[in-house]
Amino acid sequence: MSRADAAQGAPGPRLATPAGRAVLGFGLDHLVWLILIVVLAGFSLFIPNFFQIGILLNILEQSTFIGILAVGLALVVIAGHMDLSIESVLALTAMTTALLFGSHGAGSGLVLQPEWLALPVSLLLAVALGAVIGASNAFFVVRLRINAFIVTLASYIWCRGLVVALSGGRSVYGLPDAIRAVAVTHVGGVPVLGVVLILVFAAFAFVLTRTPFGRHLVMIGGNPVAPYRAGIRSDRLLAIAFILAGAIAGLAGWLLAARTAGATANLGTGMLFDAFAAVVIGGVSLKGGVGRLSGVFAGVLLLSAISTAINVMGMPPHYTLMIKGALVLAAVLLDTAKTALHKRYL
Repeated sequence: MSRADAAQGAPGPRLATPAGRAVLGFGLDHLVWLILIVVLAGFSLFIPNFFQIGILLNILEQSTFIGILAVGLALVVIAGHMDLSIESVLALTAMTTALLFGSHGAGSGLVLQPEWLALPVSLLLAVALGAVIGASNAFFVVRLRINAFIVTLASYIWCRGLVVALSGGRSVYGLPDAIRAVAVTHVGGVPVLGVVLILVFAAFAFVLTRTPFGRHLVMIGGNPVAPYRAGIRSDRLLAIAFILAGAIAGLAGWLLAARTAGATANLGTGMLFDAFAAVVIGGVSLKGGVGRLSGVFAGVLLLSAISTAINVMGMPPHYTLMIKGALVLAAVLLDTAKTALHKRYL
C-alpha cells in the first residue's frame, strides 16, 4: 500500500485464510473480555485466594449500580448522543424512594397494606420518575433540537439541586423490609442484585440486536441520514432511548436505596464517570453507531474487579481512580487500533 493510499485510509492486504480472518475478527470483537480474563488471572497470581466464588460474586454485586447505569447510557451513546443526567436521576429516585417510604430522618414512613406492596409501588414510582426526566431530556433534544450535552448537563444540575431541596441535606433511612430484602436476598447463592444486573444486560442486549428498534438505533448513531431516507422515524426512536435511559437510571436508584436502606444528598456521586468509563472500555464508540452491551458488561466487571483487588490489597483508593483513567485512555487507543486492523485485514 502506498503512502498516498494509507493517507486516504485505503484497505491493505486481507488475511489469506477465512479461518485467520475469523480468529482476528473474534479477538477484536471480544477484546475487552480477553483483557478481563488476563486481569483476573493476573490478580489470582498475586493475591492469595482472589479467584474464589465469594470474591467473584462480590465483584458481580458491586457492578450492579454502575452496570445498570451504563446500559441506559450505552443506548443513548450508540444512538449518537450523550446523557449526563443519569447520575442525578439515580440520586433523585433513590432520595424520593427514601423520603416516601423511609421512617427515619426526613422520610414520611408511608405504610401500605399489605406491607409487601411497598416493593412494587416504590419500584414503579422510581422507574416512572426516571422515565419522566428522560422524556424531558428527549423533548428538548428531539423536538427543540438543543444539544444533548447541554440539555442533560442542565438536568444533571437541577436534579442534584432538587435532591438537596427535598431532603434539606439530611440523610433518610429506615426503608421497610420488603424493599431492603432485594439487597440482601440470594438466589441459589447468587445475590439478587447480581441477578438483576445480568437480566437487565440480557434484556437490552436482546433489544439492541434482535429487534427493529435496536437495529435502527444503531443505524441512527452510525449515519443519521440513511435511516431518515429509509423512512425510519429517527426522532421517535431517539426519544425512546432517552426515556429508557432515565427509566433504567430510576431502577438503579431504587436498587441503591434498597442497598443502603435509605439515601443521602450526595448518593451516587461519581457514578456517571464510572458508567462512561465502562461504556468506553466496553467498546462503544462515542461517535455513535458502534458497540455491544456484552462488551459494556465486561467493562463494568473489569472496573469492579480492579476496585475489589485494590481493596483486598489494602491500597489507597486513589489508585483506583488512576487505573480507571489509564484504562479509559487505553480503551480509546485500542479502539483506534481495532479500526485500523479491521480496515487492513478484514
